[in-house]
This record gives sequence, structure tokens and C-alpha cells, in this order.
Amino acid sequence: MSVISAEKFSLWKKKQISKGGDNNSLNLLIDSLAGLSNKELNLLKIKSEENLNLKLNLDILEFFWDKHLSTSIPIQYLSGISFWRDLKLEVSNKVLIPRPETELIIEIIAGILKNKEETINFVDLGTGSGAIGIALALANPNWNGIATDIDKNAIDIASRNFGNHSDQSNLKFYNGNWWDPLANYKGEIDLAVANPPYIPQDTYEVLPMEVKNFEPKNALLGGKEGLDHINEIVQKAPIYLKHKGWLLIENHFDQGDRVKQLFLENRFTSVKVLKDFSGIGRFTIGRYK
Repeated sequence: MSVISAEKFSLWKKKQISKGGDNNSLNLLIDSLAGLSNKELNLLKIKSEENLNLKLNLDILEFFWDKHLSTSIPIQYLSGISFWRDLKLEVSNKVLIPRPETELIIEIIAGILKNKEETINFVDLGTGSGAIGIALALANPNWNGIATDIDKNAIDIASRNFGNHSDQSNLKFYNGNWWDPLANYKGEIDLAVANPPYIPQDTYEVLPMEVKNFEPKNALLGGKEGLDHINEIVQKAPIYLKHKGWLLIENHFDQGDRVKQLFLENRFTSVKVLKDFSGIGRFTIGRYK
């Protein structure tokens, strides 16, 4: 623990921003490693006379900030922490950094499955850090969840994340590709959700360096048109979903119409493309028959 005056800390922070980078990234680093939240940072403006208790000293924080500036490594990978909704998640370069727009998935599901007392089976396909599955399991203790991922490292991280947030047993983790670990759950799933790799090849090649060079390729690239994994998920969904079971998929900003058509071709009804914070058709949802 390092004790420092708010005035000295503010001067240090101004020095770091003068080197480059952006304030949000620096605040994220401070929150992740020093334990000083954005709310507490904002209070410094009116409580400049107070002392601060930091988990790390300023020299170590500055080392990590300099490394971020020189290499473009995302703050989340430097700190090993990502904040998503109200979750503090362990991450590494084996899993995708959870995005703010993906948070809407939880709101969409809350809107279609309003009875929290009802017991349902859900699956989070390609769970990564576990963000979606964990959020659903915590919000709905009566729900029984399964999270799958093809990468055993991701399954280990997601499992630890759930254990860090809950002592419940309503979320299980299985290593395998999409539906493959669910042979014993055919026809038993009420809700399946996936944020699969959907970036088209041409788009992937020109992604920002901090994304392309550090985040796992297998969590981003969805084939030539970005639809390889979405096709597989939708086409196999009828094997595992109950009658009137829901499938919700996050897709690329320009894929909504094609994904909707894919749902319809596979006998889904009530198919809709829903918009994200930017008004982009980011999510496709439908019910099986």
C-alpha cells in the first residue's frame, strides 16, 4: 500500500497524460492496478487536501503506463483485469476483452425472459472470459447455465472468474467447439447466446494494432465474410434448443440482414435484428419454431 497526497497524485497524472495516450485508458490502469476508481478520481477535484491509499506506488504505475504507450498493449492485458457491467474479470491474451456493446445482450435477455423464478437451461457458446454466462447466472439464480469454449485456457479463466463472483453452482464450464460439449443436452436448451468471431477477413487485416496484434485471432476472425462460425451455430441450434427456445447472436455491424435470413432458413420465428448503443444492427434473435 502506498500513501500519497491527492495534490501529488494529480500532478503525476498530468505528467502521464502529457506523454500521450488518453485519459480513459490511464484511469482504467489506475483503477485496475492501484484500486482508485473513476468516482474516487473525480472526487479529487474537490478533496485535493486528502491523502490517497494506492495498492501500487507511482513508479510501478508509471512503468505500466509507459509500456502501454510504447507497445500499444491494451490496459486490460497489462493489468490482467477487465471491467464489464458490474463484473471485475480476469483476462489474458487468450480471451477477447469484453466490449461495452456486448453488455446489451444481458438487457435483451432480461426483456424476453422476465420470470426469474422460472427454471431454464441456458448456454453461453464461446464464453471467453465468461462475462455473458456469469452475468446471466448471477442475475438469475434459478437458471442453470453451461459455458463452452474451444480454448482450455479460456475455460480456466472463465471458471475462476465465476468462482471469484459467486459460490453458486448454477454455471458449468465445458471445453469444446460451440455445441460439441452439449451432446447430453439435445433438445433441452431454453436459451443459447453467442458472441462468436464475426470479423470478415478483409476487415481483420486492417484492424487497429492494439486489437489485431494482441487479442486472440480465433476470437475475432470469422472467415472470408465473417459468417463461418455464425453459420455453424445457427445450423446446429435446432438440435439442442427446446421448442420455442431462443437463440441470440452478436454479429458484425453489416451482417444483420444475412444473419436474419440464416435464422429464417433454419426454421426460426420471431426473428429480429436489434440495435446497439450506436444504432447499429448488432444482435440477431429468434425462436426455434
